[in-house]
Amino acid sequence: MTSTLALSAAQALSAAASLKRKRLGVVIHSYWQRWHGKHSSIAHPAFTTPMDVLDHVRGLGVGSLQITVNDWTDETVEDMRATSESYGVKLEGSIGLPKNADDVARFERELKLGKAAGMTIFRSWIGGRRYEDFSTREAFEDFKERAMKSLRLAEPLVRRHGVRLGVENHKDFHAPELVEMLSKIGSDQIGVCIDLGNSLALLEDPLTVVETLAPLVVTTHVKDIAVQESAEGFQMAEVPLGEGILDLPRMFELIEAANPRVEHHLEMITRDPLDIPCLKERYWATFPDKPGTELARTLSMVRARKAEKLPKTSGKTPEAILALEEENNVKCLRNAADKFGFQGPPKAGKAAAEEK
Repeated sequence: MTSTLALSAAQALSAAASLKRKRLGVVIHSYWQRWHGKHSSIAHPAFTTPMDVLDHVRGLGVGSLQITVNDWTDETVEDMRATSESYGVKLEGSIGLPKNADDVARFERELKLGKAAGMTIFRSWIGGRRYEDFSTREAFEDFKERAMKSLRLAEPLVRRHGVRLGVENHKDFHAPELVEMLSKIGSDQIGVCIDLGNSLALLEDPLTVVETLAPLVVTTHVKDIAVQESAEGFQMAEVPLGEGILDLPRMFELIEAANPRVEHHLEMITRDPLDIPCLKERYWATFPDKPGTELARTLSMVRARKAEKLPKTSGKTPEAILALEEENNVKCLRNAADKFGFQGPPKAGKAAAEEK
């Protein structure tokens, strides 16, 4: 017991030291409202180009930007590489898996664009929300078969170009299912993008999900989640880091121990809460063998840790939503430094001079 506790303490210290050398990154979904947004304002103009995003997040002191590359030109690649290097902001790509053999060329083109811009890590995903997209087990199994084909099409290209791909737990596969699929691919080049909160929608324990996926971690989506019970199950919503139910310190510890070089990316999506209708029959269609104990555990946790109020965007003006998005992101980045040990944004002006 003593040796186990000593090892755990050593891992915690090592993880804390690793985080202090890192600045939290941002995934483009944290700017869901402004990225190619329909609404804009003087205070919060829409981001119409990747450079708009890079310029903005640099001012917030982020360490990395994870962004789509599907519509980049050679000029975009050159500008983003040179500018990100001058800013000291790393770039990671967000890229869809090849749907079939005809889509392989698109996938490789995006890999090349990203790599030319300095990206060595790419995040991808397989599907959407399992409980919404499929009404039968057979339909889901067909989807899983197609997903395996996509992974097999992607692997040789990822290996050829010397980059790594992290597949997100995206409310589609249970963590053990995702591990099993990737073990069948059997490639060091393909691992996971661990989303810290997504799998709660599948009634998985978030900390257990991180424990399961950490050995394969390539990149991350960092968030905190607040919950409330509803007539059909429960609702979950992204909230500023440290204001939700997730054990973020332990999650960071596990991930850092597994891969000290990993970059963490904030995914603070400003939107209405998501409905998880786990008390409806349709929800269970794709996993009839899921133990009822998972439902009981999840709903017990929701009742015990329910938020007084979940954040909403419905009913707000476009300007108010844009302002809230920025407020949420800034607060998350500040909390990452103040509460979880990440580097804070670089000091400037008088404060920096006085510190010297």
